[in-house]
Amino acid sequence: MQQAKELPACPVETTLMLIGDKWKVLILRDLMPGTKRFGELKKSIGTVSQKVLTAQLRDMEKMGLVDRQVYAEVPPRVEYSLTDLGRSLKPILDAMWAWGEDYKAQNR
Repeated sequence: MQQAKELPACPVETTLMLIGDKWKVLILRDLMPGTKRFGELKKSIGTVSQKVLTAQLRDMEKMGLVDRQVYAEVPPRVEYSLTDLGRSLKPILDAMWAWGEDYKAQNR
């Protein structure tokens, strides 16, 4: 995880630094219910490339939002899950969901 001295002064900017990417928010959404393998994530997210998904997951792991578990099997199995820090973003995702629902209802 980044040191506090490297984080922006503004809390909103800090949050955006962690999840301010479309793919990161979708990864969080799809991992909220539980652990997923890479292929499951790629399929549920949709149009993201393998390269971009890998980069986003690595960044989220570095920031302490995602845990990566590698199993010594042939072929290797890798599973991703949210850390406690990642799960703590649930109220933010719930608020985004509610706001999106309201917006869609008003603009039909």
